[in-house]
Amino acid sequence: MRGQAGGAAGFLQPPDSDVQSWMAKAFDMARDALENGEVPVGCLMVYNDEILGKGRNEVNESRNATRHAEMVALDQVLEWSRLKQLDPKEVCKLTVLYVTVEPCIMCAAALRLLHIPLVVYGCKNDRFGGCGSVLDISSDDLPHTGASFKCISGHRAEEAIEMLKTFYKQENPNAPKPKVRKGGQSSRGLCCPAEKSSSS
Repeated sequence: MRGQAGGAAGFLQPPDSDVQSWMAKAFDMARDALENGEVPVGCLMVYNDEILGKGRNEVNESRNATRHAEMVALDQVLEWSRLKQLDPKEVCKLTVLYVTVEPCIMCAAALRLLHIPLVVYGCKNDRFGGCGSVLDISSDDLPHTGASFKCISGHRAEEAIEMLKTFYKQENPNAPKPKVRKGGQSSRGLCCPAEKSSSS
């Protein structure tokens, strides 16, 4: 299945065999995130059949809400481009993102600004999705915000969902401790459990 993707002239969509191989590696990253107490999202950024960036969520371990898998990988792509003395936008125009969960609004905006032409993802992100689930940063007409990009969803979606369910069933050791008011009630109220960290 090859065809034009996004706005990058001459960019060819990778064949299904490549998609499956890259997604398998992204799922390895997601499993690593889960094993390290992070929301299980993993991704790869592939340019000319070479992994330039790979990431998993690092929000809890870094205590930085912006350290989503995609942002970690994008930082690596930008650094690779700098070291090779290449224009990052030109590199990104030929780079595919493979990610286990639909990018959030923040990550989708970064992908758009850097002209990523294609995002292949597993399951939808119904709370924070920036590729159609909540907002459609990927294809909306947004002046002065980079190029729209194509999304292909559903690759191993059930597996991605099961990993997310596993994460949200466990206790989050990094969740803030509820503050106790006079009378012994939590400041969060009687009906609201401590929330897990959220991510893309």
